Amino acid sequence: MRRSIIAAAGIVQLAVADWQYKSRTDLAPPRLNITIPAADNVEKGYLFVAPFAGFHDTATEQHGPRQAGPYIFRDNGDLVWSGYGIYSIWSTNFQAARWKGQDVLFSFEGDHNAGYGHGHGHTTIMDQHYETIRELRAGNHKLTDKHEFHVVSDNTAVIQIYQPVPYDLTAWGASEEQQWIVNAIFQELDMSTGEMLFEWASLDHVTPYEAVLPLNPGQAGSGYNSSDAWDYFHINSVDKNTDGDYLISARDACSVHKISGSDGSIMWRLDGKNSSFTLGKNVTFCFQHHARFHPELKSENEGDNIEYISLYDNSAHGTEDGRGTEVHTAPTSSGKIIKLDTDAWTAELVQGFYPPDNLRSKSQGSTQLLPNGNVIVNWGSEGALTEYDSKGNVLFHFYMDSGYLDLGVENYRGFRYNWTGLPNEEPAIVALENDEGTTVYVSWNGDTETKTWRFYAVTGKYGAKSFLGEAPRVSFETALEIPNKQVMHVVAEAVDARGKVLRSTGVAKLEPEILPATAGKKTPTFVVQDEGQQAWMELK
Repeated sequence: MRRSIIAAAGIVQLAVADWQYKSRTDLAPPRLNITIPAADNVEKGYLFVAPFAGFHDTATEQHGPRQAGPYIFRDNGDLVWSGYGIYSIWSTNFQAARWKGQDVLFSFEGDHNAGYGHGHGHTTIMDQHYETIRELRAGNHKLTDKHEFHVVSDNTAVIQIYQPVPYDLTAWGASEEQQWIVNAIFQELDMSTGEMLFEWASLDHVTPYEAVLPLNPGQAGSGYNSSDAWDYFHINSVDKNTDGDYLISARDACSVHKISGSDGSIMWRLDGKNSSFTLGKNVTFCFQHHARFHPELKSENEGDNIEYISLYDNSAHGTEDGRGTEVHTAPTSSGKIIKLDTDAWTAELVQGFYPPDNLRSKSQGSTQLLPNGNVIVNWGSEGALTEYDSKGNVLFHFYMDSGYLDLGVENYRGFRYNWTGLPNEEPAIVALENDEGTTVYVSWNGDTETKTWRFYAVTGKYGAKSFLGEAPRVSFETALEIPNKQVMHVVAEAVDARGKVLRSTGVAKLEPEILPATAGKKTPTFVVQDEGQQAWMELK
């Protein structure tokens, strides 16, 4: 389980995110805590996450990333791109996709209600240059929720909406004052025009009798007002297959539904109170997320009656901000691949993916099947991510931040994608004078193509350049040391694998280097408290 860290002598809550880059002192991305380094057979590509603080800061404590936002990382924890301040408001569900034949990024941006796990806002889409090309909003006078934006064709996407409505809830134990329920809605939209192509609402098809969490004591809302509406169904994912039918995850009904794309009728239910299937060993799930169709798993000799899906089985429920109690149905959360037979009406677990540290996330989470057969499981409110091979062997595991900032860090979904980033912005450069001479630092937020940085001194009235040296680009920031020499003005060029100059920096004027205040000081010692034991460690 997630560790708690307490200072050995008094409570001292340190934030250690600052001053990671000399050329970008404004950036303080999470420092990934990699507990199982990536094996050679992890899938190729970058890590896409959007960690945020699940706990609130206080006067004496800071929790979660200092700069919550969407990020792209390499497997060693090296930053590729920080979206902090680019996606301007709270963002989550950060992914890459194809739209009109082009690679794009998208993320939800909006308000976040940690009490009930809702968000209200819009989806922002960016191109490979990290420029906003579209903001997509829900149709029919509704507000997009944070839980789903999923591209399901070349020009359409599905979104999800939480719509509070007044309703007679007396049959479910409500008082006269409790008369609000959430009508869980999903829509399919034309991404170019925003036109609504399809809409489905839970109250038209599913009665509150299917709810697993009762109206009282209010684990999923108490119904006293529209902000506290009873979230009896809670759609948190939507997918669409090539037949035009939809797959939805209803978290608070502990069930997955297949929905007809022609008339909106329910074609089948998996698990929950009215399952259409007899469940095999370890199939059962509850409070799940991120259900997806997987027709690519079917063999040639399997007929139309066989379907494969994946999901993230939380087996736990609780509020993101720690209010109330946690409900759980299994020792840990897990990723699952399930085979469905709609002739025999049986459900079989194909593969389960279980956490290295017995993690059980009370909210959020995702399961991604990768092209090489590996699987990424993101552990939601536990702020961790694991990659497995197809047999369930752990290949890679990390937490979203380190030290005190690891406490309470959460990440809604986590993915791996191939991505080519070509930033429009100019690279950042700084030249610092020190006792050994001059050191030049350069970085380019979001760039994936630079292989070498070439450095030049700029002299004379017309800015003549003289070559200083070059350095391979191996991380977010690259440094060139120029010993025993003060270089008053410096520029650098980003060079790709073919020797093409991609971009030049502006001219950096030499300035004195100032060391961090913590340089040379002894690192404080802390107590690390795990379940039933204590151990001493030093935070590096």
